[in-house]
Amino acid sequence: MDLNVKTDIFGQDDQSWLASAEGTDRARPITLDLSTFTQATHYPEGWMKSGYALKKLGSGLYGLFSVGDESTAVIAGHLLTALRVPAGLTKVAGALHWHGGVIVAKLPHTVNAAGQATAKQISYF
Repeated sequence: MDLNVKTDIFGQDDQSWLASAEGTDRARPITLDLSTFTQATHYPEGWMKSGYALKKLGSGLYGLFSVGDESTAVIAGHLLTALRVPAGLTKVAGALHWHGGVIVAKLPHTVNAAGQATAKQISYF
């Protein structure tokens, strides 16, 4: 395990999907299971955009919430900030935006009405 401090520069994160700053000060630290994402689709350049809808997995980790998951899972929240995803890792730490408003049209992937209905603390606009 590498515990050295590192600085990554990957550009400005587009958080235009946030409807307001509500809840951004209460983000929860989480660990993402990268097996629920596809590198070529979700982080082709080695970093993941903020805004992805996430579900809690049975292992306590979090993964991508996809259309069709609404019958078995709920949206726990959205990835608050962009993440660097170094090659070879299976898990990365992130921040969960679990309370507040989201502008659906600006999310980096589709969250249909059925999926939106599963979220308990998120309002969709």
